[in-house]
Amino acid sequence: MELGYFAMPSHPPECGLKEGHDWDLQVLRWLDELGYQEAWIGEHHTAPWEPHPSPDLLVAQALLQTKNIRIGPGGFLLPYHHPAELANRAAMLDHLSNGRLNFGVAASGLPSDWAMFNVDGMSGQNRDMTREALEIILKMWTEPAPWTHKGKFWTVTKPDTMFDFLKPHIRPQQAPHPPIGVAGLSKNSDTLKLAGERGFIPMSLNLNPAYVGSHWDSVEAGAAKTGRKPSRKDWRMVREVFVAETDEEAWKLSTGDMMGRMMGEYFLPLLGHFGFKDYLKASPDVPDSDVTVEYCARNNWIVGSPATVTEKIEKIYQEVGGFGVLLVFGFDYKHKPEAWHNSLRLLKQEVLPKLKHLDASVGRAA
Repeated sequence: MELGYFAMPSHPPECGLKEGHDWDLQVLRWLDELGYQEAWIGEHHTAPWEPHPSPDLLVAQALLQTKNIRIGPGGFLLPYHHPAELANRAAMLDHLSNGRLNFGVAASGLPSDWAMFNVDGMSGQNRDMTREALEIILKMWTEPAPWTHKGKFWTVTKPDTMFDFLKPHIRPQQAPHPPIGVAGLSKNSDTLKLAGERGFIPMSLNLNPAYVGSHWDSVEAGAAKTGRKPSRKDWRMVREVFVAETDEEAWKLSTGDMMGRMMGEYFLPLLGHFGFKDYLKASPDVPDSDVTVEYCARNNWIVGSPATVTEKIEKIYQEVGGFGVLLVFGFDYKHKPEAWHNSLRLLKQEVLPKLKHLDASVGRAA
């Protein structure tokens, strides 16, 4: 099992945009020093708790301040970008990364973002746009000119050489392109089916483990369409994690601090508005009113001493049938930086060595 990081990024609404950005950069430097494998940075436009409209700005700076960690958007919201422009921008970023770029894509799930960009998410237009945009981006990276794509949402031409020397010339450094990751939320997720179908990295967001177990079925269903054999080693699992010296300290620093505040003020009410609290329940008969910060901490989060956290990760691993990379969900602890750094350190240095027997290639403890 490997470790990574998934940052929306999350900051409280009173936090300045640069102040939050600087905290994210600090965490990315720590992750690199501690030997984390990768970090994914989200994109949102209308959520004060998730204030980053352009993940590549953070990625570009972080690449200059780190040496080994792979970093990428997690992901670019494809309905809001012209695919030809994004293909060239991400290809350039891959060169700046010296081949350390991951390319995450997503369809966008916030109705307020849909409204800003006039995308009809209720009808699934965002998902259709995502599929078409990704098809164009991959074509831009891999198919020689000339060609013209005439789609439902975009018409894009990759022209032949003009005036002897003007021609498309920007391709990624990694061949044929950077690893592509997609995040899934819902049961029978279309996005995760796409991951299976195309051999992309599947990422399951921070929901109840019993619910997330169904996500691998979607990956396999997609893979069956194209005759692929997906590997659980590629499956990323996003979880809320806080490790401290004792269970009591970890509980206080998580539920009683920024993790609890963000979940209580933003994430739980947001899921409630969408009718998505079911995704957090350990069993369907739990009433919505019982799905509180404490309920999530007990049932979904990985919080405690190194011994407790080791046990919880192993339990989730067995419940879902195995996964390859645990992605720590990022929170803003700039008011207690040493506690967040210590949590990341304990997870890498004390917990991970005790999980080496878990082999996702077979889906259970080896």
